Amino acid sequence: MMIEVRHSVLLFGEILIDRFPGGDVLGGAPLNVACHLRAFGCAPVLVSRIGQDAEGARLLQTMESAGLSTHGIQLDSVYPTGVVAVHLGAEGHRFDIVPNQAYDHIHPRLARMAALAANPEMVYFGTLAQRADSHRALRHMLRATSGQRFFDVNLRDPWIYGERLDWSLRHADIVKANNDELDRIAQLMNMDEPDAETQARALIERYQLCGMLITCGGAGAWWLERGGEKISIVPDKAVDVVDTVGAGDAFSAVFMFGRLREWDMPLTLMRAQQFASAVCGIRGAIPEHSDFYEPFIRQWSVDG
Repeated sequence: MMIEVRHSVLLFGEILIDRFPGGDVLGGAPLNVACHLRAFGCAPVLVSRIGQDAEGARLLQTMESAGLSTHGIQLDSVYPTGVVAVHLGAEGHRFDIVPNQAYDHIHPRLARMAALAANPEMVYFGTLAQRADSHRALRHMLRATSGQRFFDVNLRDPWIYGERLDWSLRHADIVKANNDELDRIAQLMNMDEPDAETQARALIERYQLCGMLITCGGAGAWWLERGGEKISIVPDKAVDVVDTVGAGDAFSAVFMFGRLREWDMPLTLMRAQQFASAVCGIRGAIPEHSDFYEPFIRQWSVDG
């Protein structure tokens, strides 16, 4: 069951293998968000690059099985499909992000062609895939699109560059970050505001953003619009957490979907929080079966 709306969304960045101690999981924030949007009835187009190797073949097969377009996926005969080693500890996940992967070398002209063909209503991009040559491809791609730009901050040491962050903020309409990343952004941008809300307001004004979405883990999330009041959401019940990997991507997907469907902001935040909480109750970022989505889609279809 899907809500047949077919909004076109363009997503730029890394698709890769998350290598957990117990086995490999296919992922990368753009892929996670795209899978959710496809399940909701959108038409997501991923722009990324993978190696001509077994891992790349698995990613293509996964995308095709999920009904995702592969037209924006570039194949690389030199660099391998991206891999991230995930280490689980008492204080959360630690990521060992391998350098010089295929997604670091997205071709600008091919990215621009994919953008023109997609003609998206919304464009999603993050930080990790901008650490190397692919930043140039993102510049070309954004020049070829007019959709609303959703910048999903995902700061991973040591791949953090102040000038790339500043560029991304200048080219975004909506910025999503977690509360720790918001504080880090304020430091990198040499801001001295004393708390999260004033930091967000200052960033909105400096970069002329439509607004900022800040996620706070188990404490919920909040939205701040330019010139508006802070709108907060907290989880309505305790969640039996199995795995928090991908919870932020789940929140992003529903938030973007809500913007495309023109839901009001309190409803958008509530639905995004409920969906992200549900994803925390499964292993991995993407449900194994499509029936996971059906209760949400059915409710959204009834309520509008």
